Amino acid sequence: MEPHPSTPKTRQHDVDMTEGSIFSHLLLFSLPLLAGNIFQQMYNMVDTWVVGNFVGEEAFSAVGTVSPIINMLIGSFMGLSSGAGVVISQYYGARKEQRVQDAVHTSIFLTIILSIVFTAIGVGMTPMMLTFMRTPANVFPESSAYLTIYFSGMAGLMCYNMGAGILRAVGDSRRPFYFLVTSAVINTILDLVFVIVFHMGVKGVAYATIIAQGVSAILTILVLMRSPSCIRLDLRKLKMHWDLLGQIIRVGIPAAIQMAITAFSNVFVQSYINQFGSDCMGGWTAYTKMDQLIFLPMQSLGLASTTFVGQNLGAGKDERAQKGVRVSLGMAMAVTVAVSVAVIAAAPLLVAFFNRKPEVITYGTLFLRHLTPFYVLCCVNQIYAGALRGAGNSRAPMLIMLGSFVLFRQAYLYLVSNFVSNTILPLAMGYPAGWFLCSAITLIYYHFVHLQSAQGSLVR
Repeated sequence: MEPHPSTPKTRQHDVDMTEGSIFSHLLLFSLPLLAGNIFQQMYNMVDTWVVGNFVGEEAFSAVGTVSPIINMLIGSFMGLSSGAGVVISQYYGARKEQRVQDAVHTSIFLTIILSIVFTAIGVGMTPMMLTFMRTPANVFPESSAYLTIYFSGMAGLMCYNMGAGILRAVGDSRRPFYFLVTSAVINTILDLVFVIVFHMGVKGVAYATIIAQGVSAILTILVLMRSPSCIRLDLRKLKMHWDLLGQIIRVGIPAAIQMAITAFSNVFVQSYINQFGSDCMGGWTAYTKMDQLIFLPMQSLGLASTTFVGQNLGAGKDERAQKGVRVSLGMAMAVTVAVSVAVIAAAPLLVAFFNRKPEVITYGTLFLRHLTPFYVLCCVNQIYAGALRGAGNSRAPMLIMLGSFVLFRQAYLYLVSNFVSNTILPLAMGYPAGWFLCSAITLIYYHFVHLQSAQGSLVR
């Protein structure tokens, strides 16, 4: 292999995954990413904990049950930013530094435009979406206040995620982690100050969140502006490189559609949950907080797989890319089984951490103990979907996940609620049923379709 044209100084934080131990690269990349994702999840978890313990039950349900609405908009942008990460990682692996730099400036320019658009959409859609979710009248005002403030400051979250995606595309997962730690600490402190000292309630935790996210965005952009490598951001060079935008859209739009519609389908799920009252909503809120944490190891390894596959396909190392996928899957399954066992054993304590009301604990424990054993199924779809995106193929994961998590799940909920049993547990089991279907189809597609007609690199 030809030596990378950058000097050692320019590669202080970048990681070339086309050489060396596959396991070590995946582990060292995914650990900071995992820790960073945990801290990112802490934003809403801390908000939920603070309002659950210092405000009231309505506030707890209000903050906890708006996640599907937040994820619908944020997920669509995250999908689009994944397209930027794939393009950058492949050009980086191919040693085309000017194209990397052009892709960075296109991505940041796109983020600025979308921040304005998504803020307007989020604020404007809040009342309609809460009504659509059948949000109870006693929860509606505080849910609306939280979402309005959250969406007003979502530019910080979007800029951080795009900037962090650029850093991860060249193998740097450590600095995004450091910035998340900083912002999570700020969020926690401000939550307590705004709620306990200034008695701002739900509005206080919302303001704390957007301030903390703004700090992480500023830190990430400053690092890009001061980087000595090919990912250096120069604000004077911000412009659309239309050919690169086309490549980003080719990968990112299917992922954006998949994440947005999947999140939207969870709005339907939440509407079913809300029919069972605030205690059930509280138990489901506690369950979803743990759900997000259980998913993090496999999601982090899925993102590691995307970067690993992208760099190695860019360098023409197809066999190494495929081996990396197998190693990622084994790591994800091992960690997920270990975490699942711990969650099942400690379920009542975990729910009580968020809300100590006995009825809420009963519901939350029910969800955790019946759904958690099936999370190992998700490792397959998370890792293989990440690998397919790293290869520039995000259409297949989009179609498979939409079919499994949207069409199948909604059909399941309708049939079970109307013809089987309109009780909470059979409805909740729609989640593992969708996971099983998605993983089975993804596995079949990857081995019998993708490997026989691999699209290869975007940059060849």
